[in-house]
Amino acid sequence: MMNNLRYKKPLFWAALLGMSCVFSCNERINVVEKPISKKLPVDITKVMDKHGGVPAWKAMKSMSYEIKRGEINEIQKIDLITRKELIEAPNFTTGHDGEKVWLKADTTYNGNAVFYHNLMFYFIAMPFVLSDDGINYGDREPLSFEGIEYPGIRISYGDSIGYSPEDEYYIHYNPDTYQMEWLGYTVTYFSKEKSKDIHWIRYNDWGIVNGLILPNSLDWYRYKDGLPTEFRNKLILENMTISAEEYEDSIFDIIEDAEFIE
Repeated sequence: MMNNLRYKKPLFWAALLGMSCVFSCNERINVVEKPISKKLPVDITKVMDKHGGVPAWKAMKSMSYEIKRGEINEIQKIDLITRKELIEAPNFTTGHDGEKVWLKADTTYNGNAVFYHNLMFYFIAMPFVLSDDGINYGDREPLSFEGIEYPGIRISYGDSIGYSPEDEYYIHYNPDTYQMEWLGYTVTYFSKEKSKDIHWIRYNDWGIVNGLILPNSLDWYRYKDGLPTEFRNKLILENMTISAEEYEDSIFDIIEDAEFIE
């Protein structure tokens, strides 16, 4: 992250997560276009409060979790202030030292380390990352799913914020409890243009970690005409920690035999 802003890059490695047409489908964005304000809306503040509150989130300095990838786990460690990162998997290790992404990988690695930086963290740290600086908020029409109307908030970004300022996110919450239920997002990293595709994650499996409500798993859904249709696949998270203690800064430094990625 640069200047305490995360790099905005939606879902990566579609094959690993069982997603298709991330970059090829042509869905319409079903958005109520209303003026964007820079003030944190009351509704999203209520969502944050339901999940433990922004002050509690801002007091945290470090976060770690494991993403289950079949028989193996991918370990991610994040500095919550600088958004420096260390990701360790059997066939690669990558990180961000505060300035650049670095990578050490074997011949089986076929990812994009720059694109992947802070990617899964951004989904996993919902809704709190939507309190970052540089975010604009607007109205989003409710999402209707299985007979429930989920009110929504549209999130966009200022120019030159992160790698993909054209990205948009749509958070939808339970109308009675204000707990986050859905996240819609667009992918613009490769095209650098506004996308007409909206991809959907359902949040319905929460746990309490150091006083904050964070996801135990994420459910990706198929979509049509910009709306979720049916369950597609689940991403399972394990051994999540979040702490007011900082990591040693050196853990994010480039390791032996790794290279910086431009």
